[in-house]
Amino acid sequence: MIAAMTKSELLGAFGEAWRGRDIDLLMSFMTDDCEFRASVGNGPGTVFQGRDDVRRGFQIVLGYDREVTQVDLGLVFVSGNHGAVQWTYAKADGTKVYGCDLYEFSGERIRVKDAYRKVHAELPGVN
Repeated sequence: MIAAMTKSELLGAFGEAWRGRDIDLLMSFMTDDCEFRASVGNGPGTVFQGRDDVRRGFQIVLGYDREVTQVDLGLVFVSGNHGAVQWTYAKADGTKVYGCDLYEFSGERIRVKDAYRKVHAELPGVN
C-alpha cells in the first residue's frame, strides 16, 4: 500500500487493484480484522471474516465475475471513517451490472467492504 494516501485515493487504488484482479494488492489495503460482505452467495450474500477468509472471498467473487471485461468506477464518496463507491461491470455479451460498495475504515486501511449489485430479474407488473 502506498503511504500517505487520502481515503478517496485509497478507494481509487483499491478499485484499480480489483479491476486488475491483484489479490495481494487488494489484501494490502485491508486490516487484520477485515470483513468482506459479498453481493452474491448464500442468502443475501456471503460474509467473509479475517484476512485468510477475505482473501478467499475476493478470489471466489472475482472468479464468479470472470466474464467481466470492463470495470468502471463512478462516484467515490468519503465521510469520516466511511466511504462508498459506485461501479459498473461490462460483460463480454454486453450485459451491464451496476452496484456500489460501502466501506468502513480503520486507520489508513479498509476494515469492511460491503458490496451491493443490481440484478436482472423479472418484476411482476412491470414491462
